[in-house]
Amino acid sequence: MPHPTAVAVVEADYFQSYSVVGLLAVVGVLFVAVAFGAGRLLRPVVPTPEKLLTYECGVDPVGEGWAHTQVRYYVYAFLYVIFAVDSIFLFPWATVFADPRYGATTLVEMFVFLGFLAVGLLYAYKKGVLTWT
Repeated sequence: MPHPTAVAVVEADYFQSYSVVGLLAVVGVLFVAVAFGAGRLLRPVVPTPEKLLTYECGVDPVGEGWAHTQVRYYVYAFLYVIFAVDSIFLFPWATVFADPRYGATTLVEMFVFLGFLAVGLLYAYKKGVLTWT
């Protein structure tokens, strides 16, 4: 059974590390609050009609504020993110594949993984997502 003072010292060290994190969090919150408060006190507040207009790259706004966006661009971005993340998965796989104990297992796992990717890509192709019109 450990000595009671040794346990107390370990607990004190444990909570001291959390107190440092808590103190830094409080200092960070105070810093942000002071910065926002100083900005609010020091900024000039002179509303004019020009300042209340919507800013569009120096051009006066024309028409309504609603614009339609093609969804296919988001689909391409989503597919890119999926394959970029999947390519990141290849690096740890390559290091484990080099280990002679796990070579065959990781090879099978990678083919299963690539099979899932191929099914997703085939699904996207069949739905016509990959055609640019």
